[in-house]
Amino acid sequence: MYAYQVGVLRNRSGMSLVQLGEKTCYEQSFLHRVEKGDRLGHVLVARTLDRVYGTGDLLERLWYLAKHEFHDRELTGGMGPFEAKAANILEYAPGTLPDLLQTAAYTRELLHLAQLGNGQADQQIAALRDRQVRLVGARLRYRALIDEAVLRRGARDAKTWTGQVEHLVDAAQWPGVVVHVVPFDAGPHHVRSPLELAYLHDGGAVACMQGGWRDHLTDDPEDVESLRGTLDALRDLAMTPAASLALLRALLAEQTGDEPPTDGEA
Repeated sequence: MYAYQVGVLRNRSGMSLVQLGEKTCYEQSFLHRVEKGDRLGHVLVARTLDRVYGTGDLLERLWYLAKHEFHDRELTGGMGPFEAKAANILEYAPGTLPDLLQTAAYTRELLHLAQLGNGQADQQIAALRDRQVRLVGARLRYRALIDEAVLRRGARDAKTWTGQVEHLVDAAQWPGVVVHVVPFDAGPHHVRSPLELAYLHDGGAVACMQGGWRDHLTDDPEDVESLRGTLDALRDLAMTPAASLALLRALLAEQTGDEPPTDGEA
């Protein structure tokens, strides 16, 4: 209803998106996404539009209703659509490896544990491969915080886990990819569930908080900034990228029986 009303009011005003952008100081592309329902934006956007259209607090009230729906809806499409438009992604993984760093075999094991059939698993693995393609591109910066518990837990199949750790070692050295391990000796912290932040090329940002049964998202700037602060604090407890890579190599050596390479051999 919020997006629909925003579009109706602009059409009634006779203003183009360019003209509305000049009056509100918001980008034309951003306003277009608000009208389409692709972006919710901040409540200040609704207040500004109310002022421009002379609608009292109509849009502000509709915005709060839309925010409630936006926060509580299930992410049937996952984070894929937002990752495709992201310039930067930051995430924390406390229980399993981040989706974007998983091998097909590791993903398949997780899906089988969730009792998905081979057909459904194949579809989800293919979709995940499509999401992962951007990691090797030049336009995305990706930073992952991985709890040491994930690395010590491993996978049920030894071959699957060896392949997964090999992939982590490789991925941690890709341009634009940074991996931090949050070690056991960092002590307790208050981030208990997976969290992913995607910063979009248009300046917006979306946060995805994963739950046991469903995921929740928000694009409220204050919420995203608060969650970013949480992950920044966690990163302060994490190992450096170099130390994290050394740990991954040592873990791989444990799996293969080989000696981990020295810095000169890396």
